[in-house]
Amino acid sequence: MSGASISNNGSEKTISHQVGFYTAIFTVIMTLVTFGFAITAIPISGANCGDLCIEYPYLNTLAQFPKDYLWMPLAIVLTLSYLVLMVSIHVYASSQRKIFNQIGLAFALMATMTLVGDYFVQFSVVPISLMSGETEGITLLTQYNAHGIFIVLEELGYLLMSLSFLFMAPVFVNKSRLESAVRWVFVVSFILTVIAFTLISVNYGLDRQDRFEVAVISIDWLVLIINGILLSIVFKRQLKSA
Repeated sequence: MSGASISNNGSEKTISHQVGFYTAIFTVIMTLVTFGFAITAIPISGANCGDLCIEYPYLNTLAQFPKDYLWMPLAIVLTLSYLVLMVSIHVYASSQRKIFNQIGLAFALMATMTLVGDYFVQFSVVPISLMSGETEGITLLTQYNAHGIFIVLEELGYLLMSLSFLFMAPVFVNKSRLESAVRWVFVVSFILTVIAFTLISVNYGLDRQDRFEVAVISIDWLVLIINGILLSIVFKRQLKSA
């Protein structure tokens, strides 16, 4: 009976390590692909638009569809993959560290709901509303409004993602050098996020436009690439040892 219990536990661990390994690799790939599509969407509003800026109420943006929207479905898949990766870390954590990664997982769920909802609404509502001439209220929703709901929800979502990284970091305390690297990437990314938010807020106040959004997305996606690679090695080693 005891032997069967140990065998079942080992089998469950093997499955969780496999899920973690493949999800880590998939997350890296999706981050790179999403980033590639995102940089093709040349800013025509906000702090980085240069001479291409369009003016309020941003209703003459239909020509940007679908090019400026293609990265959003990819970002939805990426965000869901990130959530599965956080669940894999939660399962991997030792019982003494569960309180930290449970908090991290809660933040990851909040980040996922915020970002997936934000991207799905933007992709599904704004273009068809412009095509149909239903423009009332679109100004507040469109991604081209640097003070609009889309940008603010992205800021919130990626702030929550950064918090999830911070609380997942203790899972990798007193482990190997590889896992220490994972921990420090998580911690440093949160510190950089706080610094970026503080500096931009001090310099621009509430008129952040999309400055912090660009900064926090860049930080969080870089973490998903770096730690996605490192975590794939961690889970691979666990599979070999099993």
